[in-house]
Amino acid sequence: MGKLFNLDSPVFSFLNKAADLIWLNILTFICCIPVFTVGASMTALNYVVLKMVRNEEGYITRSFFKSFKQNFKQATIIWLILLVVIMILAGDFYILRFALFEFPTWIKVALLAVVVLFLISVMHLFPALAKFDNTIKNTFKNSFLMGILSLPKTILMIFCWAAPTVIGLMVYQIMPLVFAFGISLPAYMCALLYNKTFKRFEPEEVQADDTEWSVLSEEEKETVPEMSTVEVQDAKEKN
Repeated sequence: MGKLFNLDSPVFSFLNKAADLIWLNILTFICCIPVFTVGASMTALNYVVLKMVRNEEGYITRSFFKSFKQNFKQATIIWLILLVVIMILAGDFYILRFALFEFPTWIKVALLAVVVLFLISVMHLFPALAKFDNTIKNTFKNSFLMGILSLPKTILMIFCWAAPTVIGLMVYQIMPLVFAFGISLPAYMCALLYNKTFKRFEPEEVQADDTEWSVLSEEEKETVPEMSTVEVQDAKEKN
């Protein structure tokens, strides 16, 4: 029984990860409340969960707000663009639903296709912004290309984000779990999916340095100068 709750045991590791995800969920939820900060919050969330997936995480709160501050301007602009598109699409669906006349079937199919394409395009958007320095235009472009190149994983990512809402509405008893993990867990599951995709765009030197960095002690990290960014296809990878 003692080994079961040892600091290195799978049980303790699972509980520690769960606690981190709950706290990360709370941080993200609170920081999303002003609405215009949703972009920066989602970027910071993806920054932390990718580090968790790669076992590079340090202090959750410090890492979260580091990314939040670093990417605030770009993330906010990107979020406002997305918000406008979402409002337009929602307005279109409202018109189709409550119009006094019936629209042709092809219009409904076309609108649904646009929504699917939109979802595929944005699944990697905030994760890419969290990991790579780039222009807003290229961030959108790269997110779309990643979504298409890894289409099966992208579809799974869409299901990961939709699952908490759907399950929560169907089974009210698990709503507490949805409130505890509804944002951070889907983000973590998605990070497991896009992790390998991102590594295809990262230089081998950076990957090696990240691995070496993750095994250093806190004292050793203090003595190592901050690593300079490396350009990757007109983008610089964030460390």
